[in-house]
Amino acid sequence: MNHTHSPAEAGFSYSRPFFEQLVDQALAHAKKLGATDAGAEASEGCGLSVGVRKGELETVERNRDKSLGVTVYVGRRRGNASTSDFSSAAIERTVQAAYDIARFTAEDPVAGLPDAADIAPPESHRDLDLFHPWALTSEEAARIALECEAAAFGAHKRITNSEGAGVSAQQSHFFSAHTRGFRGGYATSRHSLSVAPIASLPGKRGEMQRDSWYSSMRDARELSAPQDVGRYAAQRALSRLGSRKIATTECPVLFESPLAAGLLGGFVQAVSGGALYRKSTFLLDSLGKQVFPKHIDILEDPFILRGKGSSPFDEEGVRVQARKVVDAGRVEGYFLSSYSARKLGMQTTGNAGGSHNLVLSSRRTKAGDDLDAMLKKLGTGLFVVELMGQGVNYVTGDYSRGASGFWVENGEIAYPVHEITIAGNLKTMLKGIEAVGADAYNYGAKTVGSILVNRMKVAGS
Repeated sequence: MNHTHSPAEAGFSYSRPFFEQLVDQALAHAKKLGATDAGAEASEGCGLSVGVRKGELETVERNRDKSLGVTVYVGRRRGNASTSDFSSAAIERTVQAAYDIARFTAEDPVAGLPDAADIAPPESHRDLDLFHPWALTSEEAARIALECEAAAFGAHKRITNSEGAGVSAQQSHFFSAHTRGFRGGYATSRHSLSVAPIASLPGKRGEMQRDSWYSSMRDARELSAPQDVGRYAAQRALSRLGSRKIATTECPVLFESPLAAGLLGGFVQAVSGGALYRKSTFLLDSLGKQVFPKHIDILEDPFILRGKGSSPFDEEGVRVQARKVVDAGRVEGYFLSSYSARKLGMQTTGNAGGSHNLVLSSRRTKAGDDLDAMLKKLGTGLFVVELMGQGVNYVTGDYSRGASGFWVENGEIAYPVHEITIAGNLKTMLKGIEAVGADAYNYGAKTVGSILVNRMKVAGS
């Protein structure tokens, strides 16, 4: 895909042609055993992670893994097996294992490879610039992490401790093929820098607050400066000192952008194939229905250069496309693989393996709608910057999570709050989105600004 870096330069042990040969050998052996259809994927990943704490080097980890996964179909029965041994004998044993599992598995009428018509042809495999190996030594990684942590400590004398800072450089590549004519693969990289400082107030209250911040990119040159990450993490921790509890109330809630990405994730999960065909979602049969207010749109674009959710085809080799998932608040599409699409009597959307680069936006958002402007729109209510626990029931939509953040009065932050619970129902929360900030933040494969929800229950003391 990206011809500017050789595999050796990324520290890979295996070449793409070698992977093609492994996969072809596996498919040929499956056919020989009598498989109706088969697919195989060879992959390898390697990387470096370094952790420091309180100015000292704490951990240096190098990881390297490799795998060949094989899926075999005997009619409508499916079996799969994998190995990390790339010898010919091991490949044959793995294919045999997958074949044996398939023979003794119950029939599944919708099991099978994707339909030939849905497969991404080789000429559609765009180079999306996803591979930027970072030739980082453990010394350099430690220096960057220490610089990041030092900036946090240097921000204020009240930053008294740290849970550490870390730097990670990861790269991988794969090649995949199946008997319905798909062949493809590419290399990717993902690098990150993070820190978690602790702020404390002296005296009898002896309060301590932690917060963290990070930067993650495909290309290390695009990472935020270590000093900026450290200082910002420190500011976040400091701003939480002097936290209080509040009385139980009902009020509007503003979700900080990284948490707003979680609300978007909740919607995606509710309209994904598995939840839909199991009928375990509060958004059953929501296609064409109004789930958000009319000012909300959600776009999916797999082709963003260097995007964290970019891919020229999905995990099954099915073609992907840019599309409007939500248009003026109405659901225009689900997230389906070939299997879940068949279960639902629908067409795959090229989402085997998940969603690709989602952007949630509001037609009401103006360029100046930064966080300060969003606090003014909130007026009096809760600004949430941290959520705890997994209190989301996707069958009913009931939502209840531990939270901390800031109490806001007349559009201004009044004081930090902690040990509260926010509760509502995702169905009414999504409908109740009043505004989306221009402070768009990219969290993994999701990009969204802060989100203002009109009403939620806030349980305090």
